[in-house]
Amino acid sequence: MWSYARQVQQQYDLIVNFAFDWLPFYLTPFFTTPIAHFISMGSMTDESDRIMTQIIDRYPGTFGVYTQAQADTFPFGDRCEILGSAIDLALYQFNNDPDESFAWLGRIAPEKALEDAVEAVNRTRTPLKIMGRIQDEDYWNKILLDFPDAPIEYLGFLDTKQLQQELGKCRALLMTPRWIEAFGNVAIEALACGVPIVAYRRGGPSEIVRDGQTGFLVQPDNVSELVRAIAKIPIIDRHTCRQQAEAEYSLTALGDRFEAWFTKIINNHK
Repeated sequence: MWSYARQVQQQYDLIVNFAFDWLPFYLTPFFTTPIAHFISMGSMTDESDRIMTQIIDRYPGTFGVYTQAQADTFPFGDRCEILGSAIDLALYQFNNDPDESFAWLGRIAPEKALEDAVEAVNRTRTPLKIMGRIQDEDYWNKILLDFPDAPIEYLGFLDTKQLQQELGKCRALLMTPRWIEAFGNVAIEALACGVPIVAYRRGGPSEIVRDGQTGFLVQPDNVSELVRAIAKIPIIDRHTCRQQAEAEYSLTALGDRFEAWFTKIINNHK
């Protein structure tokens, strides 16, 4: 693919790389057409960080990321373009009449810390709908064993149409990551449905949730703070959640941010 890109590069003003891999960064100096690198995850290996640092030193302004929290995992984090993410809002319907359930979305794996959300709703006796693929069966079974009476319901992995229907019915979304999420698309899916968010103040979600307006940010790994935030959800206006999604996370908004970034790179190259 990169061999083909080099053959046809003169037909284009810019090449955009979405692959988070060592090779595209290594190949960048062999191109005469500028390359914009959009990085989808946080720092993974020393070797990747090393080649990426060499490239951003030589071609400043060419690295884009989702959030500042993601950028800060890299040694060059203060030099990344913060671009956020987006969804097609037409696929997500606003719901201002939720039931009593809360939601938890994502891969069911240890780094997502589903057990914290389950413990919180077990304390408050709040129903919790769990949606997502079970990646680690042993981890899931341990949660069921540790919280046999928790008010939880597993709905499986849902397509977008089903997901937004179930999510929109929920009073709030719980986000409990142990690791630094580069962004957290489930957060903007919730906002699009008018669903507030209770999230650990860690990684991407900490830059999405407007604390006290579209949800609450709490101390990471603190279930007691999750419990206190759950009790405050009724003060959040669900219309404000949808408005934030429309203003910041529409495809148009993201397209404008990317176009502005691309234009800067092209102009700097010239």
